[in-house]
Amino acid sequence: MLQKLKPYLTAPVSAAPLAVFRVIFGGMMLASILRSMGKGWVTELYVKPKVYFTYYGFEWVQPLGEAGMYALFSVMAVAALGVMVGLFYRLSALLFFLSFSYVELIDKSNYLNHYYFVSIVALLLVLVPAHRHFSLDVLRRTQSWVSQVPCWVVLVFQLQLGLVYFYAGVAKLNSDWLLEAMPLRYWLPAHTHLPLIGQLLDEKWVAYVFCWFGAFYDLTIPFFLSWRKSRPLAYLTVIVFHVLTAVLFQIGMFPYIMMVSTLIFFSANFHERLLGRCRSLFRVCVPAAPVAARVEAQPLLLSLLVVHFVLQVLVPWRFVLYPGELFWTEQGYRFSWRVMLMEKTGTAFFYVFDPKSGHEVEINNRDYLTINQEKQMATQPDMILQYAHMLQQDFAARGVPGAQVRAEVYVSMNGRGSRLLINPNVNLAAEKESFLPKPWILPLEEAIPPLEAVGQR
Repeated sequence: MLQKLKPYLTAPVSAAPLAVFRVIFGGMMLASILRSMGKGWVTELYVKPKVYFTYYGFEWVQPLGEAGMYALFSVMAVAALGVMVGLFYRLSALLFFLSFSYVELIDKSNYLNHYYFVSIVALLLVLVPAHRHFSLDVLRRTQSWVSQVPCWVVLVFQLQLGLVYFYAGVAKLNSDWLLEAMPLRYWLPAHTHLPLIGQLLDEKWVAYVFCWFGAFYDLTIPFFLSWRKSRPLAYLTVIVFHVLTAVLFQIGMFPYIMMVSTLIFFSANFHERLLGRCRSLFRVCVPAAPVAARVEAQPLLLSLLVVHFVLQVLVPWRFVLYPGELFWTEQGYRFSWRVMLMEKTGTAFFYVFDPKSGHEVEINNRDYLTINQEKQMATQPDMILQYAHMLQQDFAARGVPGAQVRAEVYVSMNGRGSRLLINPNVNLAAEKESFLPKPWILPLEEAIPPLEAVGQR
């Protein structure tokens, strides 16, 4: 199969789309990093917390202290700048991928889909010759300049973006989203103060329009962007869609990243015109004769990319291996491009029992967790389990070995009444984390429908 596709994948295409993508991505990452440092989020998220919820298998990833974290973010910023301008590109791309991914692995309570997307794109950029066109590396070594790259070099970014959109659409094909317009029926009325559209956001039918259009948009926009005739209107839709999500919802840089990243679907002529204007501004000349890049170890690279995209296709479906409602158990939820699909709030009470003395004490979660950590932990079973182990270890250090930890966790999801998420009689300190199903998660009972009061407007 790969051999049959090889002529198409290796056919030379313009290097301009790749260069534009590199500049835009590096610039946005640099701005995001400087913004995080300027607003004090580095200290807030990676210095002040007393504990951190690491990912399973990555427990060795720990914060580096205040000086170390700011040094790491400084390295990340320099690397992002290097990617943007194409200076020492391979080293810059690799440093950015490693530093950014390290930071995001420190605490899963900070997980966002677009952080995962950034790590993937950074890894893909390490593999491609994005520095051989419109870069400072070309000015340093003019013989490295190329006007053409193999087709797969551009295609991998289009395919990655297409998968993000498509799986975001597949995730919306559920009864809460399509039949109950949840959670948008909760969220939209909070923005009635907005000019022009504010009063409409209080109408239930508007929530349904948003939900159904959102699903249609995510499922189809990669195809409309790929077709030359529909591309201008499709990109206008991209702008409108993501501007609305940025205004209505607090989801960070994700809308802006998607708006600029989808420019990779535009024609080579479009990108060449952009770069031509930049060259005119900086008075940079390029050779007239076209030169195609030779990517070393191409068969190996193509094979690695096949493995990558097979995983990208399969990983979002891993939830079918687990029992229960995905949004309730969240087993297989992360890394699946599920964006803004549920309103889920919880309250968690933890109790530590000393089997030697027979005494049980209730834990004040704020003694251990930040506000955000407590909020995220109270609805996610794997974090609840981690917290229970943290409590046992803390009590062991205080002279109470073998402490038992149980929790009463009440969760409300998409308008349903609050109910127990996990078995309150289970000693969580004795349960081990793994990729296996967690039997102590209680099933979501469907006897109580979404609250009708939400739609009585």
